[in-house]
Amino acid sequence: MATSITLYSYWYYFLPTRQYINVGDNIASGIDLPGAVIKNVSLKLHSATEMLSVNGNNYREYTCSSDKTLPVALKPGQLEMQFKLFGLLPIHKMMVNVVEPPSVIPGGQSIGVLLHTEGVMVVGEAAVEKDGQTFFPARAAGIAVGDLILKINGAKITSEHQLQELVDKYGKQGKDISLLVKHGNRNKLAKINPILCDKTGRYRIGLFIKNSTAGVGTLTFYEPQTKTYGALGHIIADFESGHKLNPVGGKIVEATVKGIHPGKKGAPGEKLGVFKGKSDIIGNIEKNTTCGIYGKLQHGINNPYYTRTIPVAMRYQVEEAPAEILTVLNGDKIEKFKIEIEDILPAGNQGKCMIIKVTDKKLLNSTGGIIQGMSGSPIIQNGRLVGAVTHVFINDPTKGYGVLAENMLKEANLLNMEQTEKIAG
Repeated sequence: MATSITLYSYWYYFLPTRQYINVGDNIASGIDLPGAVIKNVSLKLHSATEMLSVNGNNYREYTCSSDKTLPVALKPGQLEMQFKLFGLLPIHKMMVNVVEPPSVIPGGQSIGVLLHTEGVMVVGEAAVEKDGQTFFPARAAGIAVGDLILKINGAKITSEHQLQELVDKYGKQGKDISLLVKHGNRNKLAKINPILCDKTGRYRIGLFIKNSTAGVGTLTFYEPQTKTYGALGHIIADFESGHKLNPVGGKIVEATVKGIHPGKKGAPGEKLGVFKGKSDIIGNIEKNTTCGIYGKLQHGINNPYYTRTIPVAMRYQVEEAPAEILTVLNGDKIEKFKIEIEDILPAGNQGKCMIIKVTDKKLLNSTGGIIQGMSGSPIIQNGRLVGAVTHVFINDPTKGYGVLAENMLKEANLLNMEQTEKIAG
């Protein structure tokens, strides 16, 4: 009996609390229970409308053994699934979102990312030296690395240079400055007295700041109906501080790969890319998330391998099996390379959802495996977009992480969630 309870406890902790499935699939798709559990667990299902179908009959509520015929999801919506041991003891509850994922055109194109941030970001501290002593005026006022400075004495801050000039100006006038600072999700005011720095001859408050960033990555997908794109597969963070950058007026443009620095153990490689002067890919950046960047393109994209849209896989449709990635190694030519999806990780980690291994000899000879600039390269398996390349293993460049396409669709607001919540509520 103790062994059985341990087994049930194990699956209780490893089952997700929320699952996404496609219209037309059975409501337990992707839920992998061992045989000993299946025999003793029943499922109690509840939805706000008749969205369950069993042998041609429609239901709002349905109870069944998990090893018997399971209902099929008829339409988008949300239902509650309760697992009961021996039909009596509730052991787990799960919300199931039934969705109709859009079809997308896979990317693979190299893109230049120009991200302008809200205000200026604090990325470090720099002591103010005066009369042989060191001071940190901003730190004393409660300003920390990762904070965003939005205004100074009521004036909006748009650049590092502007902030420096205003601090020096008010310091020369003998005036305190009032900074409007975004700390986490809340704004606060910080009053600071600038100090004349003996080393620089300027009034300073003791901060290193940054207001924009640029880099090269890969476009993952384009959804033609909404003109929405997804790229990178991971968050853009400041290099020094590691804090997320909030985009304001950022954009993506097409990039050309001019060379490759191959990766090796302990030293990640990189694509050497330059932004195109006249770009065929131009889009804004609306969101910067743990699963990539998102926005709208001015016009569609072309893919030599996929001239039409392809389905997007939900998590349960991804297999530990061979797949392929699309990426650019030279110029703007998209190429296809073989990989293996070795492991699909627990659902909690949005940006690192699976472990992938490069198996393509051409790619290994050219790059050593996964390199910087490859982030966002679409992963295709069984004719579906299943995810995107995100990170490389430092000690083994042939391996890395990928993000699930399902998670990217959620961030891009492409899983008809508004309709789902309305039906469920």
